Amino acid sequence: MLSVQYRIMRLNLYIRGWTGYFRLAANPRTFPDLDEWFRRRMRQIRWKEWKLARSRVAHLGALGIRADLAWQWGMSSHGYWRTSRFRILYRALPTQSTQYWEDLGLVLFHQAWTRFQRPNDPP
Repeated sequence: MLSVQYRIMRLNLYIRGWTGYFRLAANPRTFPDLDEWFRRRMRQIRWKEWKLARSRVAHLGALGIRADLAWQWGMSSHGYWRTSRFRILYRALPTQSTQYWEDLGLVLFHQAWTRFQRPNDPP
């Protein structure tokens, strides 16, 4: 299993390269949609890392979810992709607020594209 920091480091390289390549041709409205899908995929990966139900319950509790809700959703038998869309993970790993992912060091597509539009700022 890859560590989160290694995964984020590799993703940042990919995101910066991809946005650098498409910076002139891409429509800026594309990037928020791409970021939304990307954050959902990151939530899925995070949920998959917490393989055992007791581990999911513990991690949800550590992220501020009430114990009864953490137990209810931690014991869920839904698939990873479907679970990544559930409201409980929206609250635990916020999708609209990118603060959780930024704290981990992840650069999102729209951020990288915006930086490439200002050539004096490093990506």
